[in-house]
Amino acid sequence: MNTQAESAVERVIAVMRDNLEDQLTIDDMARVAMFSKFHFSRMFQRVTGLSPGRFLSALRLQQAKQLLVTTSFNVSDISLRVGYTSVGTFSTRFTRSVGLSPTIYRRRHGITPEIQTGGAYVPPGKLATVRGIVRPHDPDRRESIFLGLFRDRLPEGKPIACAVMQEPGPYLLENVPPGMWHLLAHSVPVDTARPDSADRQVCVASLGPVTVSREATVEGADVQLKPARALDPPVLMALLDVRTAALARVSASGAA
Repeated sequence: MNTQAESAVERVIAVMRDNLEDQLTIDDMARVAMFSKFHFSRMFQRVTGLSPGRFLSALRLQQAKQLLVTTSFNVSDISLRVGYTSVGTFSTRFTRSVGLSPTIYRRRHGITPEIQTGGAYVPPGKLATVRGIVRPHDPDRRESIFLGLFRDRLPEGKPIACAVMQEPGPYLLENVPPGMWHLLAHSVPVDTARPDSADRQVCVASLGPVTVSREATVEGADVQLKPARALDPPVLMALLDVRTAALARVSASGAA
């Protein structure tokens, strides 16, 4: 990737983060990047996998997630702080992207017991399988991994198909409808002492788009986990409650 392009995009993302309550335009962003707005939009999409507008929207919801679990601001105040003039619109978009309403997200401290899939209906016998390996960033890190297929590079809403892994290694996604999907993964360390800690280091990985045909098996869809960077789209889904994985590890150790 062109380092000049990445540097320009990083400058814009930094301005986005510092001005989430403002209505930044493409012209504003292009001036920060020091490119024409047409070249900037293409460059931003190439570097991040998302349009500038969608990336900004994701940052706003990411900040809202943080404010919900670390402050006592009410939902209306939070919506204004992240650039929404309508609390109803904010709540609808938050629920669609995160999988929980703002109120429930706060009540559950930012974690969810399960993630539901939302693939389009495909007649029985026409579904496919995707196989691969999730490689760790740190082999010594004990982590819980979520892996899913999405319509684009933003991990939000219901995945087409998904799996939860207690450690890196081979994975299998079954009942995958045909289409072109982005394979996205994120992991958090399993900390039995602080299972819902807000400062857990998130690692991410992506591959795609992956073309899936009817009744096919896609092999070799491998991904490498790495610490999330500023250029990576935020993980908007509520993180899975890793206590289940932690307890499973403790039980397995006891049985051994």
